[in-house]
Amino acid sequence: MQFQPIYEDGELLLPLIELDLAAAPSTGIITDLKRKQLLMSQLENAEHYYVFRAGQNEYMRLTVEELITFLIRVTEKKEHAASLIGYFGLQEESRVRIMHLSASKRMYVTLLRVFFAHQRALVLEEPYFYLEEQDRRQFKRILDDLSQHKQILILTSNLEDAMISCDVIYRLNGSGCHPLDIRDSEEDKQEMQKQDEANITLQKVSTKRQDKVILFDPPEIDFIESVEGSILVHVGGEHYDCALTLTQLEQRLLNFGFFRCHRSYIVNLQKIREIITWTKNSYSLRLNTGQDAVVPLSRSRLQELKVLLKL
Repeated sequence: MQFQPIYEDGELLLPLIELDLAAAPSTGIITDLKRKQLLMSQLENAEHYYVFRAGQNEYMRLTVEELITFLIRVTEKKEHAASLIGYFGLQEESRVRIMHLSASKRMYVTLLRVFFAHQRALVLEEPYFYLEEQDRRQFKRILDDLSQHKQILILTSNLEDAMISCDVIYRLNGSGCHPLDIRDSEEDKQEMQKQDEANITLQKVSTKRQDKVILFDPPEIDFIESVEGSILVHVGGEHYDCALTLTQLEQRLLNFGFFRCHRSYIVNLQKIREIITWTKNSYSLRLNTGQDAVVPLSRSRLQELKVLLKL
């Protein structure tokens, strides 16, 4: 597998990278959001790789059993749905619509499509980010089984996530792409984790409503806004108060695909359905949230958003 170098304003963002995926069952690259997207963009049209993007959601109206039956049919797998549901550990959820699953279980079910890929090489973006502990263990078991006859590349911002499944790990940053010795002592690992603080991601966003503390997984959040000094987290047409500042939330949610579209707004990129042009200098974003929410987009952020969305 080879990635071509990319420059931006004379700066080398992505060096020439050559990976021998056959040398290890599973390979990981730890990097930031921008470089991760540059890597993914070079794989989009490569038919001999199966590419899984973080946060992709489809077939939400199907039940778990219906989705697995559909995947068996279109991939011509010689498997029975019941046996795969047992293998995936989804007996209790088999008749539940995917849209009604918890955020973690919904992502786990979405990730299971890699099991049906016919390509020999699988490329996964942030497979563990949205998963709770039980679902992490289940998906690791499946990846371990797949690695017996597949080549796996995991792109992540989190050292711990890379170490869950990867036999060989590289760090990609401004100084190049360098292998990490995952046999380092515990002291060395702790030091690496300190260096990676900017990339360690929170699993929940804490909000309040009346006297209740309510925790949300990042993919559940539609957008966040600042209104007269209050920070409001919008989820499914409802809003909740948050004690963090917009800047703090922007930094924490960066690796989950959130974007500061306006000085008073942060938006979940996965929820954007349409960029609306009102005038030459006036733009908004319509979100696919079921509530037809519209948030402003600063003219100064338009070009950066287009790069992120590959428009």
